[in-house]
Amino acid sequence: MSRVALLMIGLASVLAFPVQAREFSAHPIPVSYTPQDELRLSSMASMVFDQNTGQILFAKNAEMETPIASITKLMTAMVFLDQHPDMSDRIKVTEADVDRLKHSSSHLPVGTSLTRKQMLNMALVASENRAASALGRTTLEGGKAAFVAAMNQKARALGMMHTHFVDPTGLNPENVSTAADLAKMVNYAYEHYPEIRKVASQGYYDMGTRRVVLKKRHHRRHVAYIPVQYRNTNVLTREHNWDIGLSKTGFINEAGHCVVMQTRIAERDVVMVLLDAPNNWDRLRDADHLRDWVESYFNKRT
Repeated sequence: MSRVALLMIGLASVLAFPVQAREFSAHPIPVSYTPQDELRLSSMASMVFDQNTGQILFAKNAEMETPIASITKLMTAMVFLDQHPDMSDRIKVTEADVDRLKHSSSHLPVGTSLTRKQMLNMALVASENRAASALGRTTLEGGKAAFVAAMNQKARALGMMHTHFVDPTGLNPENVSTAADLAKMVNYAYEHYPEIRKVASQGYYDMGTRRVVLKKRHHRRHVAYIPVQYRNTNVLTREHNWDIGLSKTGFINEAGHCVVMQTRIAERDVVMVLLDAPNNWDRLRDADHLRDWVESYFNKRT
């Protein structure tokens, strides 16, 4: 048996899920498989596994700890939904939700009032940092500190032993994880949170309409209602040749361009993780290359 095969089989035993989530296979790959020879990716870390069998199909630096940026918001969504909140309750964006670390822009001015459901949609689809911050700040009695503690507790419960959170947005580079840990999180979110599946798989989020007053020179003012729509930060959710059941992107300079997805390839349900790509186009190319590779892999076995 080759050294590469032994290494990859050893990796699978380290990556076993806890009882709450599907386990990875103890024999993840054929002994002849050498990923470095067959597929080169720009992303620094990656993983693909078959959800039905737990078989690891591809892994690159899967145990490397790295900042994960807005991938964090998937854990934020899970912890938020664990509290069984009234989704119709309205919460306001406050100064406490303004990004003072990265000074990122926002669709939500201070004072914006939205339902919790709208905030969840904005956090997952548009990756809106103030929405994620507002959910983290208002969900638990202990505020944001208690919420972050619950995020870390949830990570431990899922066996994500190389993951640590310090905020609900992912703006802080001290939010770190590994491709292997994030594969566990995506798999669990897909299997246990239908609300997240519904939100995080859509290409757009329609919030309704916004009232605006239009005024042209020498004309009367005219009131119009304009549709308000936000695009998913993962463009692949709008591509007809992708069947995506859950998705979240992430980017800060320290994390590079990241994406996690549940998707269907060659009639198989798989989880795909790509971390620290140099730019958005490389992230998309890596996803396409991995999909093509997985299709080829399954076609060879049928």
